[in-house]
Amino acid sequence: MAEAFPTFEVVPAVDMQDGEVVQLVQGERGTEKRYGDPVAAAERWVNEGAETLHLVDLDGAFEGERQNADAVEAVVDAVDVPVQLGGGIRTAADAIDLLERGVERVILGTAAVENPDIVREISDAHPGSVMVSLDAKDGEVVVSGWTEGTGLDPAAAAARYEELGAGAILFTDVDVEGQLEGIQTAVTQRVVDAVTIPVVASGGVASLSDVRALKDAGAAAVVVGTALYEDAFTLQAAQNAVSED
Repeated sequence: MAEAFPTFEVVPAVDMQDGEVVQLVQGERGTEKRYGDPVAAAERWVNEGAETLHLVDLDGAFEGERQNADAVEAVVDAVDVPVQLGGGIRTAADAIDLLERGVERVILGTAAVENPDIVREISDAHPGSVMVSLDAKDGEVVVSGWTEGTGLDPAAAAARYEELGAGAILFTDVDVEGQLEGIQTAVTQRVVDAVTIPVVASGGVASLSDVRALKDAGAAAVVVGTALYEDAFTLQAAQNAVSED
């Protein structure tokens, strides 16, 4: 597998709940705003220049098993860019099945925290294909839809998963997620400094300056959801903002 994110990318999020694209505030159910059909959203972002898509099965994240499989499969079939998928992937067999169906990278959060060896098991079969999702709230890794603390430090956890074979880290700052109020780069910088694999930043991006700041903090890519759906800026403008550096 080619190295993930050889150059900095702005990655649109296609978060799915009940078969529709939604965005949540701080990951809380009941805060969602709906944005229609996942395939239409995915095709829109690819047409606007996305090089990778970030898919999340939110129902899967909350329920512990994948709920939006049909929508995911439709997106994978509809676009010709790499797709990374998270939400409800709890077993190595499920992850490997998704990789063999055309998903480029599987994102493991709760499963990786509860059973770190799953990272090695999947990586042995498909090197570089596991992105471990570390979601931090008040400086602590949280799981189960951001509802349970783990006591883990995100930078130390990232280093451990790199040793287990993770190909990338997805780091989400839950404190600022979905609020369009901007980002905090210090904790992202700590995670970047702890590993040599790509760190993809997520959470709270509200402006082009946020995108630039995360690139400057060493992130390999940034996932953007609400800001794109609410037209805070265009995907093209975000790509231009970081290509000028």
